[in-house]
Amino acid sequence: QVQLVESGGGLVQPGGSLRLSCAASGNAFGANAMGWYRQAPGKQRDLVASITSGGSTNYADSAKGRFIISRDNAKNTVYLQMNSLKPEGTAVYYCNFRYVIGDYWGQGTQVTVSS
Repeated sequence: QVQLVESGGGLVQPGGSLRLSCAASGNAFGANAMGWYRQAPGKQRDLVASITSGGSTNYADSAKGRFIISRDNAKNTVYLQMNSLKPEGTAVYYCNFRYVIGDYWGQGTQVTVSS
């Protein structure tokens, strides 16, 4: 089993920054990819950014140029640095670790962008 714990969410003003972290524990080594998704009220869960075991990254158009995903393999942790946040970024953010046997999800962390 793999347990994922997110942290770093909160309330931030438009234009501000937040850094999300997601730490994996349990039988957590060997993830093929890690990612961040977000879900706003009444909407589907969408990919924000992902990073493969080799370090290749992929970003949603809304995140390009403002967000940076990174990973620390030794700590089994993935990060999402979010800059120039906009009100439409308000959502619950979930981390995802993808293995050959399947996906694991964190419990989510709320990000609210508001003045």
